[in-house]
Amino acid sequence: MPVYGPGPGNIPLLPEVSLDIINEAIRKMQTPEGKKTNPKDSVGVKKAPISTVPGTVIAEIGCAMLEGARKYGRHNYRVDGVRASVYRDATFRHLNKWWEGEDLDPDSGLNHITKAIASLVVMRDGMICDKFIDDRPPRAPKDFFNKMDKLALKIIEKYPEPKDSFTYLGEQKKHGF
Repeated sequence: MPVYGPGPGNIPLLPEVSLDIINEAIRKMQTPEGKKTNPKDSVGVKKAPISTVPGTVIAEIGCAMLEGARKYGRHNYRVDGVRASVYRDATFRHLNKWWEGEDLDPDSGLNHITKAIASLVVMRDGMICDKFIDDRPPRAPKDFFNKMDKLALKIIEKYPEPKDSFTYLGEQKKHGF
C-alpha cells in the first residue's frame, strides 16, 4: 500500500511496496547478523541493548535524577552510599501516591511512577557500585511467597465468579466521564 501525501489528488509519496518485503527487511535488521555491509553490526547487536529502553522514560528519569542532583549533589549516592530502607520507602511512597490517584509529584511535577523508578535506579546503582547498605530485615522463610501464591490460587478457585471491582475507571463510567 503506497504512502499518500497531503498534496492534490493524494499523490503517492512512496512507490507501492509489498508488506512482505518490508517485514523481511525489518526481520533481517533485527537478527544478530544485522546488515551484511557493516561489520560492526555483528558485534554491536550482541552487546547490552540500550535501544530497548524507551527514550521517553529515559528522559523522565533524567529529569528526576536532575532534581536529586540539584538537591543533594550529583552522584552523591556513589560517595555517601544507599541505605536499602530509605530507597525502598521512597519507592513505595511514590507508588502508593500514584496508586491512590495522585499522578504527579507536587514538588517536581513528574509522574510518581518516574520518581519510583529513579529511586530504584539509585538503589540498583548502589548495589552495582558496592555502595549499598543492606538494612533489610532477616529473610522470610524460603518458600513463604510460593505458599502465598498457592493460597491465592485456592481462593480464586473457591470463588470462580468474582464480583466487579470498584475502580477509578468504574466510577468515571458511572458518572458519564
